[in-house]
Amino acid sequence: MTTLELPERPRILVITLRRLGDVLLTTPLIRTIRRGFPQATLDMLVFRDTEDILRGNPDIDNVVSMPARPSAGETLFLVRSIWRRYDLAVSTQAGDRPTFFALVAARRRIGLVPHAGKTGAWWKRHAHHIAVTAEPDSHRVSQLLGLATALGLGHAPDIVCPQNGTAGEFAPRTPYAVVHPNPFYRYKRWTEAGWRGLARALAARGLAVVATEGREPAEQAYIDSLWGPDEPAVIRVRGHLDWAGLTALLKGAVVYVGPDTSMTHLAAGSGCPTIALYGPTSPRLIGPWPVGGLADPWDHAGTIQHRGNVWVVQNPLPCLPCEKLGCEGHLDSYSRCLDELPLRSVLTVVDEALGRSSPSGAR
Repeated sequence: MTTLELPERPRILVITLRRLGDVLLTTPLIRTIRRGFPQATLDMLVFRDTEDILRGNPDIDNVVSMPARPSAGETLFLVRSIWRRYDLAVSTQAGDRPTFFALVAARRRIGLVPHAGKTGAWWKRHAHHIAVTAEPDSHRVSQLLGLATALGLGHAPDIVCPQNGTAGEFAPRTPYAVVHPNPFYRYKRWTEAGWRGLARALAARGLAVVATEGREPAEQAYIDSLWGPDEPAVIRVRGHLDWAGLTALLKGAVVYVGPDTSMTHLAAGSGCPTIALYGPTSPRLIGPWPVGGLADPWDHAGTIQHRGNVWVVQNPLPCLPCEKLGCEGHLDSYSRCLDELPLRSVLTVVDEALGRSSPSGAR
């Protein structure tokens, strides 16, 4: 193992230039580094639209953000601002851009790299003092904790959710469930009939139902179409809670149901009993990470899987998981595996999470 010579109070930059859920899944590595280097100044470099998922994180000193598609001037400004500012850079991705910023930022570098023989692998291996090849069939968090192992650090496996938030008026005073019907991409969406049936079944079980959603008009229009005046009342968050407020909402819920999206990762990390509806994507690689970590990896496919406070529900067709953008191969595609996922499978897990049997006729 290569040993890095670092000062007593090192300045460390962790680079994660991915979407919200990926940034959240980096927090076990962040906590591990903080515990291994308690005197360090620990900063993160992320995309600007993901930094709120780190709000209140006690392990991070500063968040450096950049646009997802920066101009040449913005890139030059960032390079100047981080040039050799750090003693150690940790690149959590094997891509060109995070590797480049690690080279710019620090005198010592560790990072994930592609397998030998893949495009760009040779220069990325030379760019880092410690190059870690990500295991292709392992969970994203496990891959990241491989960086901690290479640094000689013990693992702190829990996700650190945004802190110091409040759910305010959106948290009912009676027991409640949280649902998140709309993922960022259409091909990860369950059916409208499924969500309507789920809301009715949750109400029949004596639960208030809270639906989380963003502020985008298209997303709110979709949620509008789900529950009309003849359906059970659903409390709509309508984008009024930040990520810390959503964490507070989830911590008070008796169950959460959602698709493969960042809200589901947040629910799992918050400790809420979490039911994740997975379609084309394999949970083995990017499934919800339960409190305490994964003692046993998720299987690529199965009807119902249970780890800790998380259940993964799938419709295991022979093609699952295809790791494609739905059946038509684009972001707005349908996914047969989700379109044919029966409500009864989801309610079986709801009752297991609630610790009860299904009421007669509720399915």
